[in-house]
Amino acid sequence: MAKKALVVEDNELNCKLFCDLLRAHDWHAEPVLDGREAVGRARALGPDLIIMDIQMPHVSGLDLIEELKRDAEMAMIPIMAVTAYAAKGDEERIRGAGAEGYVSKPISVARFMQEVDALA
Repeated sequence: MAKKALVVEDNELNCKLFCDLLRAHDWHAEPVLDGREAVGRARALGPDLIIMDIQMPHVSGLDLIEELKRDAEMAMIPIMAVTAYAAKGDEERIRGAGAEGYVSKPISVARFMQEVDALA
C-alpha cells in the first residue's frame, strides 16, 4: 500500500511538481492549494507525511505546523517545510515550530526526495 502525503502548497506549479515527484516514487499525493483547508484535510486523509509551504495567503505555514503539532491525533505526522525562506535563522525557526524536515526553494529533486525518504 502506497504511503500518503498531504501537499500544502498555494502555487499550482509547485504543488503539481511535488505531487508528481511523490507519485513517481510510489506515494499517494493529495494536493491542498488553500492552507485554510490543510488541517481538515490532514484529519480526513491521515497522511504519513505532510509537505508544507510556509508563505501562503490567508494562513502561515508556521501557524499550521504549530496547530498540527498541538493536535494529539496528528502530532506524530512528520512535516517537511518547503519554502523560499532561506535566510539565516529561518530553518531554525521553522524547525522550532515543529517541522522535522526543511527544503528551500527552488528545490533540488534529489534533495526533496532525500528528505521525504528520511521522514517516511
